[in-house]
Amino acid sequence: MSSPQTADGLTVDELPAEQQTVDGLPLDDVTADDVTADDATAGDVTAGDLAAREKAAAATRQAAAAAIDARGTDEADWQDARLPDRLPRLALPAGPVVVVAAHPDDEVLGFGGTIAALLQAGVEVHTVCLSDGEASHGPGTPAARTRLAARRRGELSAALRELGTLPDPVYAGLPDTALGEPEHENAARAVIGELLDTVGAALCVAPWEDDLHSDHEAAGRAARRAGRAGSTPVWSYPVWMWHWARPDDRRVPWHRAAVLPLPEPVIERKKAALARFTSQLEPRGAGIPPVLPTAEIAHHTRTFETVIR
Repeated sequence: MSSPQTADGLTVDELPAEQQTVDGLPLDDVTADDVTADDATAGDVTAGDLAAREKAAAATRQAAAAAIDARGTDEADWQDARLPDRLPRLALPAGPVVVVAAHPDDEVLGFGGTIAALLQAGVEVHTVCLSDGEASHGPGTPAARTRLAARRRGELSAALRELGTLPDPVYAGLPDTALGEPEHENAARAVIGELLDTVGAALCVAPWEDDLHSDHEAAGRAARRAGRAGSTPVWSYPVWMWHWARPDDRRVPWHRAAVLPLPEPVIERKKAALARFTSQLEPRGAGIPPVLPTAEIAHHTRTFETVIR
């Protein structure tokens, strides 16, 4: 994971009144499914209407992104929501499975337990990491970023070994915090598509396209495009969503969500893998908290993982 990219730091209450609702729904209650390009095909929606809705949707995302810098939702609230009792349960998928990450650690945070379970079941798993996460500590000299990139690659290799035996990751080497630029997102799609074809993937798993981190979203879009081109199903895993969202949050497409239960030995493997990401777990400097504080790790060490299909 790298630090999230926020917009202007506005909260919902600070937005102009006309931007605080979409179709009568409070911004906190608008989902990605409520404002879509499909509206342009409806006979009673003009181009101006669509532009206004897109502007309101952007304001919604801006407010939610600002919430990433806030305290966030406690893991106790998510436990009280009892998601495994409310969402469908999935069986382990058949392989080969390709797991995409925007940064070294995303795949372990969002899907590491299931990777371990798949390997334990003899399913073939491949990983692709689109950037080296060199921007996770903020601005730095080129030399410092190069050192951090090398460190994070080493951490990822060690973490994946904790999950089981699988091939080395495919590293795309695209720039951290810039995956959403068209040339880089297109390059990501090409890298993912090539791996899907090479291994004959039955499933691709990638960051969720609405995770409110620009790199996660670009990685998710690239994976969706690559999956469509090769007729490969794509599942998405959230990372930052557990921080900025809340149970029953209408910004989350719960109707497309499902859980994958994790047995205890697999959970322990995932915890051991996460412990390898020391660059993200340690303070980034004097008075600068880690990228992954204890409260954030708690969201990713549950007895289940969640995907959006």
